[in-house]
Amino acid sequence: MTAAKRELPERALPSWRRAVLKVGSNLLAADGGGLTTRYAHALSTFMAASHAVGREVVLVSSGAVAAGRALMRERATMGGDLAARQALAALGQAPMIALWQGLSERPVAQVLLTHDDLRNRRRYLNARATLRELLTLGVLPVVNENDTVAVDELKLGDNDNLAAIVAALVDADLLLIASDVDALYSADPRRDPGAEPIGHVPQLTPEVLAMAGGSGTGVGTGGMRTKLEAASKAAAAGIPTALFGGRDAETVKALEQGRLRGTLLDVAGNRMQARKYWLRHAPGGSGHIRVDAGAARALLGGRASLLPGGILDVAGEFHRGDLVEIVDADEHAIARGLCQYGASEVRRLVGRHSRDIASVLGYSYGAEIVHRDDLATLANPETTHGGMEA
Repeated sequence: MTAAKRELPERALPSWRRAVLKVGSNLLAADGGGLTTRYAHALSTFMAASHAVGREVVLVSSGAVAAGRALMRERATMGGDLAARQALAALGQAPMIALWQGLSERPVAQVLLTHDDLRNRRRYLNARATLRELLTLGVLPVVNENDTVAVDELKLGDNDNLAAIVAALVDADLLLIASDVDALYSADPRRDPGAEPIGHVPQLTPEVLAMAGGSGTGVGTGGMRTKLEAASKAAAAGIPTALFGGRDAETVKALEQGRLRGTLLDVAGNRMQARKYWLRHAPGGSGHIRVDAGAARALLGGRASLLPGGILDVAGEFHRGDLVEIVDADEHAIARGLCQYGASEVRRLVGRHSRDIASVLGYSYGAEIVHRDDLATLANPETTHGGMEA
């Protein structure tokens, strides 16, 4: 349900050349099941108009599971377990892509990303290069999580946060989130008739996050909370976020003139170095390294590498080059980085001096377990957007 009857604030959109547009399931799901172009048509027109004036748009589209469910409507007993959801996602990808291709005069390319694509630095950069090449070719990339091969503990979760990751991946200037809610409100507008739309949020604070409610319907996986989480991730990369109602054709049309009827979630602080942003926000691996108080202080100081002498122990498994979390003695996460050694190797090096690495292992990849150039310290994502950078 949307609060479209309320007077919405209007303001200028930030200038942009490349944007990521996220479209939620609630804008694509038909009342009787399946997908509809009812609201997608105006959004497609906006993308075409943007392309005509030299702008680039990457589309992050939900709707595959809803489309798959409609195709299997006669299977009323189909379960809700992971395998069933993966099957529905696989079934629905084709009609979802067909919907956007039917509305676009340009070629449409499907790009499915997984947790591992964003965790592995090489695959992350490969995805980045592919998306940039598609934009150079004038193609409309349609991105979604590869639900067919994802597992629950490694799922990216929702397309709001995926859109923020993609925005950083392609160096976007703006993140646009279209949904059935037309703005951020001071309270839940479905329950509080006195709720007021907020046109501009200069910085995402805990008070702003407290305004977010849950998911509006059972169709999508996200609510206002996930949109604010996505805006926080985008802000960390120096990218503002615009929330608007995708069901109102005039609101969508106004975007073509650079006008936003909704909420602008602005950027506070300087743009974080892209590599440090990736290290901080990409999905982590299954293991972590616990360090002593001295190593924790050195890492949080900003320019130290992680050396074997400061390591207390290793949990889980990871391979050389994997992104790992570094925790202090009390197991509070303090940093993330690319490990130069696998978990089994690090276990053999716990507490040793760097000069002993070659004699213990029989080889050496360097004196550092995690080099400072491959490490980012962690700050509270709900209150810090410029971030503390190592």
